[in-house]
Amino acid sequence: RKYWVTCTNPPYAGTSNLGANVNNFVKKNYPDSKADLFAVFIERCRQMTANNGYQAMITQHSWMFLSSFEKLREKMMLTETVNMAHLGARAFEEIGGEVVQTTAFVRCANHVDGYKGTYCRLIEPTTQPGKEKLFLEHKECYYASQQRFQIIPGYVIAYWMSQQAVSLFKKCKNVGKISNLKEGIKSGNNERFLRNWYEVSTRNTDFNAKDYSFTKRKSIKWYPVTTGGGYRKWYGFYDSVIDIGEEAVRIKNSGNNNARLREPEFYFRSGLTWSKISTRISIRKLREGIVFGSAGPCLFCNDEDEDYLCALLNSKVADEIISVLNPTISMTASDIGKVPVAIEKKDDVRFLAEDNIRYSKEDWDSFETSWDFTTHPLVNMSKGLWDATSTAAAMDYFYGYLPEASCPLEICYLLWQGLCKERFEKLKANEEELNRIFIDIYGLQDELTPEVEDKDVTVRRADLGRDVRSFISYAVGCMFGRYSPTYDGLAYAGGTWDDSKYNIYKPDADGIIPICDDEYFEDDMMGRFVEFVRVVYGDSSLEDNLRFIANALGGKGQPKEVIRNYFLNDFYADHCKIYQKRPIYWLFDSGKKNGFKCLIYLHRYQPDTIARIRTDYVHEQQARYRTAIEDLEKQVATATSTSERVKLTKQLNKVQAQDTELHQYEEKVHALADQMIKLDLDDGVKHNYEIFKDVLAKIK
Repeated sequence: RKYWVTCTNPPYAGTSNLGANVNNFVKKNYPDSKADLFAVFIERCRQMTANNGYQAMITQHSWMFLSSFEKLREKMMLTETVNMAHLGARAFEEIGGEVVQTTAFVRCANHVDGYKGTYCRLIEPTTQPGKEKLFLEHKECYYASQQRFQIIPGYVIAYWMSQQAVSLFKKCKNVGKISNLKEGIKSGNNERFLRNWYEVSTRNTDFNAKDYSFTKRKSIKWYPVTTGGGYRKWYGFYDSVIDIGEEAVRIKNSGNNNARLREPEFYFRSGLTWSKISTRISIRKLREGIVFGSAGPCLFCNDEDEDYLCALLNSKVADEIISVLNPTISMTASDIGKVPVAIEKKDDVRFLAEDNIRYSKEDWDSFETSWDFTTHPLVNMSKGLWDATSTAAAMDYFYGYLPEASCPLEICYLLWQGLCKERFEKLKANEEELNRIFIDIYGLQDELTPEVEDKDVTVRRADLGRDVRSFISYAVGCMFGRYSPTYDGLAYAGGTWDDSKYNIYKPDADGIIPICDDEYFEDDMMGRFVEFVRVVYGDSSLEDNLRFIANALGGKGQPKEVIRNYFLNDFYADHCKIYQKRPIYWLFDSGKKNGFKCLIYLHRYQPDTIARIRTDYVHEQQARYRTAIEDLEKQVATATSTSERVKLTKQLNKVQAQDTELHQYEEKVHALADQMIKLDLDDGVKHNYEIFKDVLAKIK
């Protein structure tokens, strides 16, 4: 309200369309700051300041960097003098978090040629007292001529940048001059048009096809798409598909004004991509056949320059420059395009980059959420051991020493651990060598060092707990026929079932696997898992293997008891986490008493699946509970000691509670079974899961 009082001829406040009138007024009168009202205040206060007068403000710091405020910066730096205390996050005790980042500045409404402003960089202390102390001690002070900001693309207020670094913008071409930087497709409705690749049927997807042109592949509905991700270099975060079948007619006709089919001529081309929303830039190889989305913008260039630019943009040099050009969490294509490029030692750089991309892809594809996943590494390692005459001989062959352990699964893990360690160290060494090369090329030896911290190396080391859990997940996939120990990649995810893929381990016949706290069913989860371990690693070491798995899970009790409890209590939470709350195995769960649980595989679901769960499993479990209750009641009545009676009564109460829970659950299952519901996988897990929410475990 105070703002509009100061405006000349403000829009009439009584109008029913106040918001639109305000926007129009701002766009017309404050075109250089219209992107945000706080920046409009900066301009308006300047209008109220007399010539040679001073204007002091505390505002958000985004106007110093974002392209939408470039004209505002240019006007300030060319016509006025500025001094600043750059406060960053947590400048005020009343305002927590990292989102609100501020700067305090004084501008004089007069320009002085050659003037050097004083800039206090108070970013690092994360408390108000810390910033005050740093300011009063006159530390982290920079003196920068305002003319130097003209050299930096976009007039970015990078006052702390060295003269050597600033000069690079004059001497070198930038990334935007030698490449095409594109923002990518925007669906306007991700819930409708985006899926994780494992949700839809593989009948509609072909992730290895080279020719994805709309005109030649109209039958395909789902196409791989970049959707960003976190901080990961070189390769990865390819896990989504987008509905652009038949030239994206559905997106075009959705009526959503936010939808954009930008730059379709660049779709499916190889290039480089990154996560638009991220605290740090990390560039990844984009292979052919993938659409690029707005959350995963892309860079396209000559094949000769692609790996070189990938290496440069993943280096410390580029990281430092990009953090100056845009220290916010939004990395746009224009930000990347401003990075200066000096091309030297091209063959050396490309060789190291190719290695790094390969290492990162191997790591990414070792986990089942990659669409190029073939076999679990602990199973893959076992294949190399079968030809050895003994486990000791196998270890002697692979490692050159005899281990204390004699368990094949443990040996497989040790081999995997060694492979991960080697990959991690090679990638780290390569990144440090690339840093040395680029630091030398750009002449930044006085400012940067080539060392890479372990936390910044984005391939995974072996982790016993995680890797054993992922092994169990793979085993469950084999139980359902999604995978097979002797077949690389997806054995079944919709389409035609091929029984020839399952020659040593047969999947569950009906695709329904109960999870019980005792051996109630022949095909229960625990029984099938033990059989899987036996088939893959042999009979002689079965007990050792189960003990190794149980120790990795960290539970108490006998190995089978620990593993059974994991299936009962923790497996599904892990599965939902791995599959980003879009599970492909669905847990039918009667409740907290564990009266009944079973898993099904989404891609094997049929309209009669729930009816079969009810008749073949729920009813059978109810009969078992009734028998168990009768037997326990007799034992309680004939117990000869108090302690025995207490123990039996406790067991009886547990079974009675499970029976009661299952009776109520059966009614819910019955209601759904009678409906014979058909599912369309293209609707996605979130939509389809909601249909059965009354009988399925909650996704947390």
